[in-house]
Amino acid sequence: MYTKILVALENGPADGHLLPHICQLARQVNAELLLLHVADGWAARNFEQLKLAESDEMRADSEYLESTAERLRLGGLRVDTLLALGNPPTEIVKIAASSHCDLIALASHGHKLIGDLLHGSTIDKVRHNTTIPLLVVCASRAATKPPF
Repeated sequence: MYTKILVALENGPADGHLLPHICQLARQVNAELLLLHVADGWAARNFEQLKLAESDEMRADSEYLESTAERLRLGGLRVDTLLALGNPPTEIVKIAASSHCDLIALASHGHKLIGDLLHGSTIDKVRHNTTIPLLVVCASRAATKPPF
């Protein structure tokens, strides 16, 4: 059913809750994973227009993606990575479609109305702008190191 899963990572504790679920699913259905992180700092959002140099944040995000992918590959999974720049919901939807993904996996922080208004809701924006199914894993505040 699923052949390519886009995994939206945020380079934070929530990834430790999302990845075990996705790794298990990918093994069960023999799916390829596309690990995506969208850098959305000032330098990332203005990178192309202002011809900026890669920021420390962008380098750290690239290293995180590659080290995570390598751990998953050692576990027998097929994994590609992509660091995108800009608005996370927009990039997730665009890349999932252009990469022919048939599932988008994200972590939820469980914000309520006020939290969503203050922090925004990537999941809400993604779900309203894609026809690709979503898998949402609730990430608690006390994340642990992922067991993959």
